[in-house]
Formats: sequence, C-alpha cells, structure tokens
Amino acid sequence: MLNMFSPRKLPWISGTDDQKKVVLTAVEVESLRSEIAALEEREAHLKAQLEHIDEILQSARMSGYLYLRTRWEALPGEPLPIDDDTEVDDWLPKFLVLQGSGIFLYSSSIDLSPQDSTLLSDVVEVGAMPCLTRDNGDTRYCFFISTRHGLRYECSSASKIQVDSWLASLPNHSDLQSNCTAPDELTNT
Repeated sequence: MLNMFSPRKLPWISGTDDQKKVVLTAVEVESLRSEIAALEEREAHLKAQLEHIDEILQSARMSGYLYLRTRWEALPGEPLPIDDDTEVDDWLPKFLVLQGSGIFLYSSSIDLSPQDSTLLSDVVEVGAMPCLTRDNGDTRYCFFISTRHGLRYECSSASKIQVDSWLASLPNHSDLQSNCTAPDELTNT
C-alpha cells in the first residue's frame, strides 16, 4: 500500500531521488505565471498605498491614536440628552490626523480613506474634559472638539502630553491645557 505513494509512482515527479523534477502542463505553467503577475501587481499597489500614507503623515501637523466617541448636541429648545452611559464603554481607538484645514479620523493608521472628517472652520469650541479613571485604575486625559453642526468629538488618551499637544495644535485654542491631575500627582502635592 505504501509503495503506491512513493515518488516514482506519482506522475508529476520524475527522476531519481537526487534529481526530483516537477513536470507541469502548459496550462499549469500559465496559471502560475498569472498568479505571480497578480501578486506583483498587488505588491506594487500596496507600496503605492504606503507611500501615499507616508506623504499624508509627513505633511500633517499632528497625528496619532486616540480613543474617541461622538455625541450630538441638543437642538435649540430640546432638553439636554441624558448621557447616563457610565456602564457603556463606547470609546473606540481611532487614528486622528490634523492636516491642512481639517481633522481626519481613520480606523487605522494604514487606511487610505478617512472614516470621518471635519473642517477646522466648522470647529466652534475645543476644551479639556474631566479625566476618566478606568476599572483597572488607569487614568485617561480627555478633551472635546465641538462643531457648528452640533457634533462633539470626545477624545482621550493615557498620555497627558498627547492631549496637551492636541489642544495646543488646534487653532485658536493654544491656551487650553488638560485640567486634571493623575493620582500620582495628587499624592506629591
């Protein structure tokens, strides 16, 4: 039974044990050439995408991962929305890019197209928010960006320096700084 599967019995292998050769039909060879050409084309496309991303990041004033959630402001005459979501963790990691006249939100730093964007001319308010303390004791520093359309981006990071850098980079709001202290800083004062 085992002799049926020896190399000499397989039709696509010929030669001795020292010189094994694979015999392919013309159709199989052409199929492999097509696959190689498709892979080379995909590689060229991916390299072009990486170069495009690199150009965007080099020209950006600020970029980096932040945790983000969005909220809509209440319309005039409407009661304030109840935001009792303390049990819901809806902060999602996003890659934000401050470039030119806009803020661009990407799901990942390697995405080609932004998931969302807002013009800096639409930003009406930027400010610090109270810090969040996670269940594991980690502190997140927070800030918000409100637009004239009523959309509010709430951003957070474990790095106070990162939040302060974003606040300083956003136009006309360079005097704002995050207004919370880490638990370590409370014990040292």
